[in-house]
Amino acid sequence: RIINNGSISAHAPRPRSIAYTATKHAMTGLTKSLSLDGRPYRIACGQIDIGNAATEMTERMSTGTLQANGELAAEPVMAASDVARTVVHMAELPLEANVQFATVLATNMPYIGRG
Repeated sequence: RIINNGSISAHAPRPRSIAYTATKHAMTGLTKSLSLDGRPYRIACGQIDIGNAATEMTERMSTGTLQANGELAAEPVMAASDVARTVVHMAELPLEANVQFATVLATNMPYIGRG
């Protein structure tokens, strides 16, 4: 089983995130290709698209991050352990079942309607 680390940035990018967003789009293509090419070998491949998990990368979220309208706004984060629990769930499934894509994010994080 392969679980790739994607991001919601591939669905709704942030300003000034060209390189990061492009790599996460590439990860989605890799996930789909691995899923297809791995079928004959019983290789399950899924992807977790992670929102604002509380890590060093998201520390700036509490003081404000650039929004599509040019304003700075604080954003909520979730515990990294919530991401870990999702990965464990995906990993523990039998090979007859697969979570192709999972999106996990802080409930009030701007994502749907971002921008």
